[in-house]
Amino acid sequence: MERDEGRRAELAANLQLVRERIARACEAAGRPSGSVTLTAVTKTYPASDVLLLAGLGVTDVGENRDQEAAAKAAEVRAAGANLRWHFVGRLQRNKVRSVIRYADVVESVDSERLVAVLARAAAERPVPLDVLIQVSIDGDAERGGVVEDDLWRVSDSVAGSDGLRLGGVMAVAPLGWDPDRAFAKLSVLAGRMAERYPGATTVSAGMSGDLEAAVRHGATHVRIGTSLLGMRNSLR
Repeated sequence: MERDEGRRAELAANLQLVRERIARACEAAGRPSGSVTLTAVTKTYPASDVLLLAGLGVTDVGENRDQEAAAKAAEVRAAGANLRWHFVGRLQRNKVRSVIRYADVVESVDSERLVAVLARAAAERPVPLDVLIQVSIDGDAERGGVVEDDLWRVSDSVAGSDGLRLGGVMAVAPLGWDPDRAFAKLSVLAGRMAERYPGATTVSAGMSGDLEAAVRHGATHVRIGTSLLGMRNSLR
């Protein structure tokens, strides 16, 4: 119990700092403070941490490994916490049926083949699965994400699939890129997406090291792990 209280205090302090960073970034960008949603990326951390975050007001959590996420989501839901689960990692087609049982959003869709598998599996869901198209900012699809020439073909496929709902775009700033350069490019594509599909206005961009740049360029969701939960330990 003492350890739980200590961890709660640690998470509460970290969460306050992250929220203050988001609020300052919004103010600097001339945006309302509530226009950016914090997605807590809880990979490698236990369900107990997710439950503590839920108790502190966090509403959205992100995971990137199905085996870990499926068990964690089940434990958290059994404890009575109602959260919005985001799958943010590269999604193998053979994991789709498992992922859609707990995920509310899949942020890493990057091919028509994956869209087809998701659509078939999502037909079993009572509500549509929200989908974000992952964009490869530097055009290197080997690291995940669609190159710009494929963005509209994949997004059209999502929009035309029963059981899926096109939410917008997601991206990670490439290593070695200035975050402002990366997110400015994403902002242009996000604007074109919203013009083509007025409901697809989500822009998931920015992590612990570059959330300010992401907010400056229109991110609606930031994915925060280290600044919130601490440095990850694979043995944790």
